[in-house]
Amino acid sequence: MTLVFHPLTLIDREVMQAVTLPFGRRNCNYNFANLVGWQFLFGTEVCVLENAVVLRYTFDGQRAYMVCTSKALSQELIEALFDDSNGDLTLIGLEDSQVAQLSMVNGQWSISVEPLRDQYDYIYRRTDLATLHGRHLDAKRNHIHRFRAEHPDFEYRPLTPEFFDECRRLTEIWQEEKNQNDNENENRNETINAEHRVMETIFSNWDTLGMIGGSIFVDGRIVAFTYGAAVTTDTFDVCVEKADRHVEGAFAIINQQFAEHLPEQYIYLNREEDMGIPGLRQAKLSYRPEILLTYNVVHITKND
Repeated sequence: MTLVFHPLTLIDREVMQAVTLPFGRRNCNYNFANLVGWQFLFGTEVCVLENAVVLRYTFDGQRAYMVCTSKALSQELIEALFDDSNGDLTLIGLEDSQVAQLSMVNGQWSISVEPLRDQYDYIYRRTDLATLHGRHLDAKRNHIHRFRAEHPDFEYRPLTPEFFDECRRLTEIWQEEKNQNDNENENRNETINAEHRVMETIFSNWDTLGMIGGSIFVDGRIVAFTYGAAVTTDTFDVCVEKADRHVEGAFAIINQQFAEHLPEQYIYLNREEDMGIPGLRQAKLSYRPEILLTYNVVHITKND
């Protein structure tokens, strides 16, 4: 088997999603919008096989691969990846079930596994986020009630291109506040700037990427917005959620309203990783995820 890669572009969406949407890998990294948005940073390339999508990344001069397949990671595919890697093979974003498949490959390779807790995906039942039933979500419902009491005339509106300038305005305010709070965290600031570039790519290709978004209006202005795209036929990936930090309950209401208004075909919402940020981790855990999707980096070397 020989793998032939080419740079990822918008025209790859249909052929890739023919593989990724039905295979049930709820990994947010298979969301095509994410792949296109972050292509500038990782130099993402793709090889589409009959039953698999193979992604090749180049970062800091090193190659790494992700594989979305309905079947086990076969010895033939691993050998092809190893040949393409020109040395040690690094597989990223592997779920625990995929790592278990690797253990069944014959012993000509040595395999080391490194869990990446900061990259685990938080996956929730959409109806849980929409209804907020249960005593464990009392605090979330209280935030919603308080927001509704203070802003009885608020509006939920689907996010469409006519509102993008309002989203940019809110994002710029949010970004300035984050830069002030994290002025000694250069890496975090670089991440925020990269996220802004990704958002512009997605706004420029909104319909082509099949994006769905929502927004909250108070007194004629957006105080929160969110958007994402399907990652499987039953799982929707929430790529971005922004809110005015000075409007109490704005994050809670956009979370709940978006889940309520999404098409019912989506049983699960993937709200992506916490990046190791303590406050974000606490917030995501407080909603009680149905699935905490594990990610691993796997290094494979040939035995002598």
